[in-house]
Amino acid sequence: MHQNRLAGATSPYLLQHAANPVDWRQWSAEALAEAKAAGKPILLSVGYAACHWCHVMAHESFEDEATAAVMNELFVNIKVDREERPDIDHIYMSALHALGQQGGWPLTMFLTPDAEPFWGGTYFPKTARYGHPAFTDVLRSVARVFHAEPDKVRQNATALRQALTRESVKAGDQIYARAFLDDFASRAAGIIDQTHGGIRGAPKFPNPSILELLWRASLRTGDNQTGALVTLTLDRMSEGGIYDHLGGGYSRYSTDERWLVPHFEKMLYDNAQILELLAAAYAETKRPLFAQRARETVAWLDREMTTAEGAFCASLDADSEGVEGKFYVWHADEIERILGADNAAFFARFYDVTPEGNWHHEQTGDHVTILNRLNAPEASEEDEQRLTALRAMLFAAREKRPRPGLDDKVLADWNGLMIAALARSALIFERPEWLNKAARAYAFIRDIMRDPSSETGAKLAHSWRNGTMVVPGFALDHAAMARAALALHEVRAHLASEHQAIDFLDDAKRWIETLESDYRDAESGLISINSRAANDVLTRLAPTADDAIPNAHSVHLDNLIRLVSHTGDCRWLDKADALFESLRGVVFKTPLAHCGVLNAFDLRENGIEIVVAGSHADALHSAALLTSYIGRTVTDAREAALPDTHIAAVQAAAADRAMALVCTHAHCLPPAYAPADLLDRVREARSPVNSGA
Repeated sequence: MHQNRLAGATSPYLLQHAANPVDWRQWSAEALAEAKAAGKPILLSVGYAACHWCHVMAHESFEDEATAAVMNELFVNIKVDREERPDIDHIYMSALHALGQQGGWPLTMFLTPDAEPFWGGTYFPKTARYGHPAFTDVLRSVARVFHAEPDKVRQNATALRQALTRESVKAGDQIYARAFLDDFASRAAGIIDQTHGGIRGAPKFPNPSILELLWRASLRTGDNQTGALVTLTLDRMSEGGIYDHLGGGYSRYSTDERWLVPHFEKMLYDNAQILELLAAAYAETKRPLFAQRARETVAWLDREMTTAEGAFCASLDADSEGVEGKFYVWHADEIERILGADNAAFFARFYDVTPEGNWHHEQTGDHVTILNRLNAPEASEEDEQRLTALRAMLFAAREKRPRPGLDDKVLADWNGLMIAALARSALIFERPEWLNKAARAYAFIRDIMRDPSSETGAKLAHSWRNGTMVVPGFALDHAAMARAALALHEVRAHLASEHQAIDFLDDAKRWIETLESDYRDAESGLISINSRAANDVLTRLAPTADDAIPNAHSVHLDNLIRLVSHTGDCRWLDKADALFESLRGVVFKTPLAHCGVLNAFDLRENGIEIVVAGSHADALHSAALLTSYIGRTVTDAREAALPDTHIAAVQAAAADRAMALVCTHAHCLPPAYAPADLLDRVREARSPVNSGA
């Protein structure tokens, strides 16, 4: 009789496996105790709902009675949603890397009953192929070694444990400096594909922290060529198949070098970061494509990714009907049936539709079309209006297809990223209604997803679904929501009245203080994924490198620096500088993996602060918010007097009419009294003379 115990899970990914004949358990102290009592090794399988190869392994092996019987006989089987428990995923993915293997999902790790990893891999096929042994052969071999060669298992487990707790990289002689930022940005620009954008080669990921580093360098140095690499990347992504031209939103990555063939899953965090980049680039270039893609992406977010409570869902699956991308691809004759011959021929010219298709789907053997405009001819305004109507017809037809699965759990960190993106981009794209979408999601996380152990709301849960939460939250939950709070604090005057009552700045301070007290290690100075209250993990790791999701260190640093601008309290800057120092060794060893930290340092050294003061200053305040958020903060001195320690305190207090002060960390430029003057001051503050070059 099967004893699968996932039916009570809240994670959609775990629920996908609730009917497997595998005796799955959720990660818990009870599951670990069961392994000890049985004297069996643990098979840990980690994945996520939108993961294509996770589905493949599930269909091949976890749904197969014979394979499941071997798993149940030889192992205690534990299934983990990596999005729900990123700490567990990071520990065992790090162990896999220490074994010299490339990571990926599904992650398949073999642990001792004490949860110590001793071997693992990723996807294992049911039968031997792709250079992988058959999964049941792997299972029997691992179980035999566990029981027959305990010394070997112990040796492996000890070596991996040591690798996980390896000492931090010692800092050398290199120091953070403007010269290093400029030199490294020049080197980073050298790895960008000059034709297609993005990092050269395939697959191609958005890599937002690298693109932000290049955009910052362009603003800092005036090097238009560096900025052009970012706009090229955003252009090609936005015209490629990685973008959903009918429904909006960007897929996770492109499997080819030209952004044509996506891995079709859509993740909340990717779209949040891309939305911010589109806003930053649009603020400087006013490129209509960026505004259109931003509007379409937020429409997708509103239509498909927003819960009844106003928070944002995690992801959309790559698969539907068991086939990757089936929901999104087309045949030419199908398009002709829907649009008619003349319209279909017109549409085909712009969206790369041909009878032979542009992608051979290996899973089905079919030749299909992925809609894209990578090689589209120039379109007139009349052409675009016609294309808009035709896209709407195809979208309506596509809506009748079986849909990809929606992972509707609410993650505090991913929501924080999207809330900040909406708050920072709404006014730039002339969509003030986005601000209240952001504030509504924020209120849900703040009020509903607070850790019950915290009466003050200073601690957050990580995940929520159907009233059930995963607690305690992780470092990035608090850092990302503090980021959201600071973004909403800047636009508070533009929010609906019910949201203006929230003290966003106070929320940001409390979550930042929680990070400092509960997550930052006193000895290393680094931020652990888990709080000190975590009691079900092998070790508390403190990763520093950028991933698809921003690292907690870089988000926290950016928050600390912005908090100094908003409060004038330099103790936050002291904390930031201490963290920069703790990170110095690893940052200079692998700078490309730590672009987020370097971006935060650029804000610390070269960022500008716009302080709005005086009566009737709404126009100036709005103009300030229309500048790119990347290198500036906006403080409204009309709401409350600035503290005496603030660089602009004296001038703001003496304001006898509407004015804006543009300040660097060293001084404030003469006041601006009109929006046009404000933009001139911003350009002046960015110049090398004022930025310390």
